[in-house]
Amino acid sequence: MISSEHVFIDSTHVKASANKRKFEKKVVRKESKAYEARLQDEINKDREDHGKKPFPPDKFDKEEFKEIKESTTDPESGYYVKDERTKQFAYSFHAASDRNGFVLGAIVAPGNIHDSAIFEPLLEKVIEKHGKPEAVAAGYKTPAIAQYVFENNMTPALPYTRHRTKDGYMKKHEYVYDEYYDCYICPQGQILKYATTTKNGKRQYFSNPLECQNCPLHSDCTQSKEHKKLIERHVWEHYIEEADHLRHTQENKSIYARRKETIERVFVDAKEKHGMRWTTLRGLKKLSMQGMLTFAAMILKKMANWTWKSPEMA
Repeated sequence: MISSEHVFIDSTHVKASANKRKFEKKVVRKESKAYEARLQDEINKDREDHGKKPFPPDKFDKEEFKEIKESTTDPESGYYVKDERTKQFAYSFHAASDRNGFVLGAIVAPGNIHDSAIFEPLLEKVIEKHGKPEAVAAGYKTPAIAQYVFENNMTPALPYTRHRTKDGYMKKHEYVYDEYYDCYICPQGQILKYATTTKNGKRQYFSNPLECQNCPLHSDCTQSKEHKKLIERHVWEHYIEEADHLRHTQENKSIYARRKETIERVFVDAKEKHGMRWTTLRGLKKLSMQGMLTFAAMILKKMANWTWKSPEMA
């Protein structure tokens, strides 16, 4: 019954059994990402390719902290902010399905964990149990996701994301990247040269302020008081660009379009028919049990529907 050549991944939030007004503010260490070691190697290789010294290990290992709201009722939940009206403690249910809507794997996490942090461990779980898929469709994309899928010989079917630029300013795509010379060219023909690669994996390209200060497009280009335009390019951005290119192919369009019939349908059914909009349980262990049992029940129902025969056919 399972057809796992195409895998569809997404997540949904489930309201925790916790009062959103009962919390403590805490400073905690930022979670490490599954791809951090790969990214660090890529950053140092990129710096060496540009004639710069690699970062020492302690540069990456430096602990970073953040302030969070921790529920006093259910400390393992996460504070989730969707918009001004939706602020609550929640859990995030991540799942992967095949093209027939059978759930192939699931992970439950606190609601404040970004979807991209769960992508790799969830896909690895699917690969371990069902083999490597030909294509992976997800409702979100990052350079790390695109790099992981391509480097593991799978085809990504990822959404289009609009570049976030302030209104009134030129968009990043208006600056042409020259891969051969590793530089950007602005609409006025000026070259933005490579300067450095940061520890976050961003290559930085700067313009010449002497040329910028008298440019007719200066006010539409940058707010810099030094008349310098900065463009950042992730060391894995070429994977994102290739994923965007594939997005226009008919095969990828049809694969991505099936998300609404597969993984999105799974979450709709779970919320409408299986009470997954909110929970009375508390703690990751119990929520994981609820999620797995819910998905197991949905799989059994689908199997029963597929194998059932009417009395006339018996």
